[in-house]
Amino acid sequence: MAKKTGITYEDIVRQVQAGEFKPIYYLMGEEAYYIDRISDFIVEKALQEEERDFNLTILYGPQTTGEEVVNAAKRYPMMAERQVVVVREAQNLPHKEVLAFYAQKPMPSTVLVMCHKNGKLDGRTNVAKEIQKSGIVFESNRLKDYQLPGFVQGYVRRKRLEIEPDACEILCEHVGADLNRLASELDKLVMAVGEGRRINSQDIQDNVGISKEFNSFELQASLAEHDLMKTMRIVKYFDSNPKNFALPATLATLFKFFSDLMIAYYAPSKASADIAAWLNQTEWQVRKNIIPAMQNYSATKVYRIISEIRRTDAASKGVGGQKTSDGDLLKELVFFILH
Repeated sequence: MAKKTGITYEDIVRQVQAGEFKPIYYLMGEEAYYIDRISDFIVEKALQEEERDFNLTILYGPQTTGEEVVNAAKRYPMMAERQVVVVREAQNLPHKEVLAFYAQKPMPSTVLVMCHKNGKLDGRTNVAKEIQKSGIVFESNRLKDYQLPGFVQGYVRRKRLEIEPDACEILCEHVGADLNRLASELDKLVMAVGEGRRINSQDIQDNVGISKEFNSFELQASLAEHDLMKTMRIVKYFDSNPKNFALPATLATLFKFFSDLMIAYYAPSKASADIAAWLNQTEWQVRKNIIPAMQNYSATKVYRIISEIRRTDAASKGVGGQKTSDGDLLKELVFFILH
């Protein structure tokens, strides 16, 4: 979960929901999703809609200065309990150091929200130290792949729906760790499915444009099960539909899977929950893919598979001088894995 030591996204939401506002919020980090959500939530809860015309100021870092931000923050609200000043693209704000002096005695009727994306404020600076004393410094980190299913399940649950584990995994594998895009796809699913239903794989296929049967996730699952017929059917589809097949992405998926499988052999315990903790994956992922693969492949074979994936990647880039089509390279790799 995106967090800064001692404060989480959920903590801030609970405080704001309860009407407890800090004079300064410095929101920073690589994950824009939480920065945007906190900023929007503060505006929504701090000001009534009719108060925003006069008491909501939005500034942009490249187009303003630290002095102008301080001047805006020092203004009094008009016919309202408070005003909100939001600074977007704060990473590009010149003269940011003047905020240290403002933070020593901030206006109690102002909520200043600094949105610093794709980076973070140096915690050793006076600005960071002073803001931490009077406000909140929050770091929004990108979620790891194993954390994405938890994000999806929580998001869907808040919409009073549920999602089946395989549908959740397919969506996460297809979209990746872009939470804004993931939330957008989930919003489409919620509207399409409606309350009282579990989102399933068919819903993902119909509304997100993912083919459940023919994608790298399904190829990985069929290889884990050592399902020869299904694997060859997927490979044949990839070979016949080159527009829907990207060998580099498929190799990256397989390389990660077999690398995780190799690590799983060294887990202190072979219980699924313990392997999940060892790999930083969900237990459902381990039961579905890792455990079957451990039964079907020896550690020695997995080591050789990883080497063959590397060789295939090099061949796809022309190493060795002999050009083989991506479809044929995948066929050769899959044959090696299964035999």
